[in-house]
Amino acid sequence: MTALSIKDLNVWFGHDHDRVDAVKGAAFDVRQGESFGLVGESGSGKSTILKAITGLAPTWSGEIRVEGQALQGATRDRAFYKTVQMVFQDPYASLHPRHTVDQVLSETLYLHGFGDIDAHVMRLLDDVGLGGKFRFRYPHQLSGGQRQRVAVARALAGEPDILFLDEPTSALDVSVQAEILNLLTDLRQEHSLTYLMVSHDLPVIGHMCDRLAVMKDGEIVEIMQTEDLRQGTAKHAYSQALLAASAAA
Repeated sequence: MTALSIKDLNVWFGHDHDRVDAVKGAAFDVRQGESFGLVGESGSGKSTILKAITGLAPTWSGEIRVEGQALQGATRDRAFYKTVQMVFQDPYASLHPRHTVDQVLSETLYLHGFGDIDAHVMRLLDDVGLGGKFRFRYPHQLSGGQRQRVAVARALAGEPDILFLDEPTSALDVSVQAEILNLLTDLRQEHSLTYLMVSHDLPVIGHMCDRLAVMKDGEIVEIMQTEDLRQGTAKHAYSQALLAASAAA
């Protein structure tokens, strides 16, 4: 089954002479249970694709289907957010500074219509490796990795099928990045999740994803298996240049 299907996606900002075409003719499918990566330099259009799917980039054309359901415009209904959730790049900016972890998770569970919220909060904290001792802490009392774990717990609260991961470790210390990536790998298996992951970091994509699309100047120039990435057998010249730059870093 196809969890996500993108065909001839164009996304732009502005109009007439001020128009900027951020994504041009993008097309890919993500299978149910797969982890699919979008990789490329800053400004290549990776995050813009996520924004178009979630309704944050309202001017787009083409076809976006989530579990077979076609999306239109920028409006997303409650069913969409039960199916799709996002983990953002900066865990501090994405959490309300005056809300405790309990408030963050309880409010999300309430909005999704869950009962027995106390039990659900504890389960979510256990799922992301925090536990009850973090329940009544504020974001400033948490490390970057702990804040990102709370952000992941919030994304899982509605029991989605698909998680969008927008550079989920790039704001973290290198020592913490592997912990969060391993957590996400475990959660994908435990909850049968589908991932669409954006990153400029090829080793991260190689660790997390089954397949990936390489983007340059708003276009997908190549779709490859992660094994091709590991073996260095990219076909497009830009993909080869990314691999070479990553190996030299």
